[in-house]
Amino acid sequence: MLELKIFLNQSTKRNRKTPIYKQVYEAIRTAILDGQLKAGTKLPSTRFISKDLKISRNTVMNAFDQLIAEGYLITRSGSGTFVANQLPDDLLEARKFFHRAKSKSESLRITSKRSELVLQSPDAFGSDSVKARAFKTGFSAIDEFPLELWIRNFSKCMRKMPRVNLDYGNTKGYMPLRRAIAAYLGSLRGVRCAAEQVLIVSGSQQGMDLAMRILLDEGDEALIEDPGYLGARGAFLGTGINPVPIPIDSEGIDINEFDKRSKNARAVYVTPSHQFPTGVVMSLSRRLEILEWADRNSAWVIEDDYDSEFRYDGRPLAALQGLDNNNRVIYIGTFSKILFPSIRLGYLIVPQDLIEKFESALALTTAHSSQFEQIALAEFINQGHFSSHIRRMRGIYAKRQKCLIDAINTELNEFLEVKKDNAGMHIVAWLKKGWNDRKVAEFVLENGIYVAPISHYCISEKIRDSLLLGYTGISQTEIERNIVRLKTILQNYPENN
Repeated sequence: MLELKIFLNQSTKRNRKTPIYKQVYEAIRTAILDGQLKAGTKLPSTRFISKDLKISRNTVMNAFDQLIAEGYLITRSGSGTFVANQLPDDLLEARKFFHRAKSKSESLRITSKRSELVLQSPDAFGSDSVKARAFKTGFSAIDEFPLELWIRNFSKCMRKMPRVNLDYGNTKGYMPLRRAIAAYLGSLRGVRCAAEQVLIVSGSQQGMDLAMRILLDEGDEALIEDPGYLGARGAFLGTGINPVPIPIDSEGIDINEFDKRSKNARAVYVTPSHQFPTGVVMSLSRRLEILEWADRNSAWVIEDDYDSEFRYDGRPLAALQGLDNNNRVIYIGTFSKILFPSIRLGYLIVPQDLIEKFESALALTTAHSSQFEQIALAEFINQGHFSSHIRRMRGIYAKRQKCLIDAINTELNEFLEVKKDNAGMHIVAWLKKGWNDRKVAEFVLENGIYVAPISHYCISEKIRDSLLLGYTGISQTEIERNIVRLKTILQNYPENN
């Protein structure tokens, strides 16, 4: 320890601002790296070093603790402290060598085949390429959300919340919220369920992924709407399931094509209340036919009820799940479209005999969504704010849709054909000039406005070239202003000149 004592004295003279424990740390680390203290060397006790250097023992202990934490020293119970056989600096060099070697092996496959399939599934058309909200689909009117009311409600819930809610919650979700959802769906959507059948998830996308993993095996076939929701297609591919596209007719997904396209389908995914993206509402007879098909084939129906609250003429249509007498329907709902996207809360309604399986799957993935948002949302629903908000937004969205249609008919009649939709958060505008909708959408996107081509949502079907225009996320003033901009853009479209 003579070298250590000399080094410490020299270091102290050079820099008196450096803490003593740091100087001890540096002295021992330097002695190790220079080879003065060999691997496996036993160090004197902290008591001996402190006495020899005439410093506090706590100072030496702090230096030892840091060296042990960084891997330079190790302790052996009952034996003392030793220089580590494998130094962290050696490990860093080994890692550098490993990375260099690995980079040369371009043929090494480090991801699953399933992940490659997911990458092949199209994402939302250019949604991240433009910051403007005009005319993105599926965006709620966050400018109209009662934020102050939500904050007061949230703060009230947090103040009176018992500490037990800081612990892990119920895997299936906060029970008062599940009761509130069951009551709401029963009265307004015709869903038949008990609170025990409601499972809280982090949005409808997680709900779909979970349902696929529980109900189907890798390699199974499942029927999917074509055109249809890209998130559902991604959920199928992500779980190793083969999606079989089925066309849409005037009554919804064409059940006459089911057996023609797949004899062994284990499930069908549908958006019966307002088909995405066409807007078709599934007829009652078609709903009953699908339920009969599911029962006959021991198959499952995945019902995505993503925007059914926003029906502008009459009451929202009853859910497909409420017609099911054979427990074949998995019902999926979300609060992201109704309230605001970042709340990241959705729910599943599952048959009684599947509750345990879904609960186990949740426990292995997310355990449960945040308790805080669930508690606040339960109170928001029970106090009547949720229903009030839906009624208000229904009126606002109806006005915004009318504003968009009127603006298109006034400014874009040369280019687009559009008609009123009795529900939803977007409209379909058909191109009049025989233009390719994807090329038009790309040109419009380059000029700062988002319009999605309906062909982007097709797998094998070819339907009339159209554009989807969302209206719920922007004000009437923004709608009118951006339609004028869109007119200028289309007038300058190369094929128009």
